[in-house]
Amino acid sequence: MPAKEISQICVSCKEVEALATIRHRPLCRDCFIDYAGRKAATVISSYRPQRNVTPPKVLLPLSLGISSSSLLHIVDRLQKFQLARSLGTAGFDLHVLVVDPTTVHSGYTDVKANFDAVKESFPNHTYTMIPLHSIFEYDATIKDSLREFGFVDEGFDSDKARLDAFRGSMSTTTARDDIDNLLLVRLIVTFAKKNDCRGIFWGDSDSRLAAKTLANVAKGRGASLTWQVCDGVSPWGLDFTFPLRELYKFELEIYVKQIPELANIMIPDLQVQENEANRNLSIDNLMNLYVKTQGEKYPGVMANVVRTANKLRPTPNTEAVKCSLCAAPVDSTASLCYACLRSRADVLQPTPSS
Repeated sequence: MPAKEISQICVSCKEVEALATIRHRPLCRDCFIDYAGRKAATVISSYRPQRNVTPPKVLLPLSLGISSSSLLHIVDRLQKFQLARSLGTAGFDLHVLVVDPTTVHSGYTDVKANFDAVKESFPNHTYTMIPLHSIFEYDATIKDSLREFGFVDEGFDSDKARLDAFRGSMSTTTARDDIDNLLLVRLIVTFAKKNDCRGIFWGDSDSRLAAKTLANVAKGRGASLTWQVCDGVSPWGLDFTFPLRELYKFELEIYVKQIPELANIMIPDLQVQENEANRNLSIDNLMNLYVKTQGEKYPGVMANVVRTANKLRPTPNTEAVKCSLCAAPVDSTASLCYACLRSRADVLQPTPSS
C-alpha cells in the first residue's frame, strides 16, 4: 500500500499548506502572490511615491494574455499599497492600452466583454482600446516608413485596407511576424507619447524575454536588444521597463489561477503545434516553442540568457542615425537597418483596392 503523501507547509509564513514549490521553496497562495509582487516591485523601484510630486503617467499594454494580465493585477496591487502608506500618493498613474487582438490576428474573436471586465475589475486606471490600423492616426511618419520599405501606398479607401495590404505583402511567416511586432511597438510608443506617458510597463515574462533575445539575434536585430529586453531609455525617449523579467511563464500560469477576476479578462494564447513543420513557423514562433519546451526543463539557463542581455547598454550617441522603421542605429547613408532590409526582400507588391 503506498504511503500517504504528507502536505508541505509554506516555508514563508510557516502556517498554511503550500500551494506549489517555487524554486525549491514551498509557498502558500498568499505568500506566492507576495513573492511575485516583490519580484516586480524591485524592477520598478524607481517609481516610488514622492511628496508633492505628481505621479508620472505610465502605459501598460494589455494583450489580455497571461503575462500582461498578471502584470496589471500586480501593479494595481502595488499602487493600492503605495496609496495606503503615509504619503498617500502613488508612484505612477497607470494608463492601460489594449490593441484590439482581432485586428492583429484573425484567430481571435471579439474581446469587448474582456475589455469591460478589465475596467470593472481594476477601476482605478485609465483605459483605451484601439485597432492596429490606428497606427496611421497616431504615427505621423509611418507612411514614410512603409514607403521606405517598398510599399506602394495607392488606391486604399481606409487605413484598415492600407494596413491589411501591407501586412499581406509579406511573403514569409518570419517577415509577417517581424513586421507585426514592429508595428505594435510603433503604435504603443506613439500612443504613449501622445498621452504624455513617461514610460511603458511591458508584460514580458522571463521566458518571453529569453525567446525575444534568441529570435532578435537570429533575425539580425541584436542591436535592438537594448530596448526589446532591457530596462532603460528607448530610442523614442520613453523608459521601457519589464517588471516580470524575474518571473517564469509557468509561475505566471500559477499566479493567474489564484486571481478569480482574471478569468473573465484573459483570452487563450494562440497555440503553436510542436509537430508543425519548421518551415511553416516564423523565427519568433520557433524561439517561443523552443523556450517553452526547454525552459521548463532548464529555467535557470533561460534566466541567464535574459540577465546577460540586460547588461547591454545602448550607444551613448544620441545623434546617431536610426532605421526609419524600427529605430535601430544605422550607417549615416542608410535609411533601413540590416534586419529591416532582410524583411523588405520578402515584400510582394500588393494590388491596391479599387
